[in-house]
Amino acid sequence: MRDTEIPAMKTIVKAAIFTVLTFGTAAQSIAAEKNFPGAPGVLTLAGKCSKLLVAKLDATKQCQNQLASVTLPNGRVTFIFNAGGKLLGFEGDGTSIKADAAGKASLPLSLVTTGVAGRMSGQVKVTGTCTFGNPYSGKPVAVQCSAKSTDSSFAANFDTNGKAPVQPKPPKASTEKKPADSKETPKKQ
Repeated sequence: MRDTEIPAMKTIVKAAIFTVLTFGTAAQSIAAEKNFPGAPGVLTLAGKCSKLLVAKLDATKQCQNQLASVTLPNGRVTFIFNAGGKLLGFEGDGTSIKADAAGKASLPLSLVTTGVAGRMSGQVKVTGTCTFGNPYSGKPVAVQCSAKSTDSSFAANFDTNGKAPVQPKPPKASTEKKPADSKETPKKQ
């Protein structure tokens, strides 16, 4: 793993955890179910990002070799790609995922979300799909997303390394107590 990928991985995980914590927390263990994208929570996949296009901008060279999958309690699923701290998410209704005879699943998309510094902050209504195989199969699988809005197109391809997805641990809560009144009291001499 390249040194530049570790901060990028943290950015993806922060964005994904922020999204889950904002819209609900996961109490179930996704890894135990071996079902992808699975129960509410965050999964990260390692591999290679082979394409990331945003309108006419080709961000493939900046695309990090880690993909996050976020499933919310309401069934919404987002695949989040990271290009140097800039995030692009492909979002759809996970309850509408259909699998073909070969086991390849298709997620219909309704939104492309954008963000920076670990926070998803923008969204565009789109039509499109993400197709993907089962990353728990022990073999490399592809996650391929393409979507169009009224004035832009978006595409991303990611090939996993064949290892199972990882469920990152949530960040530790701060145990540091803050004073009720932040004003300092003058010292007596």
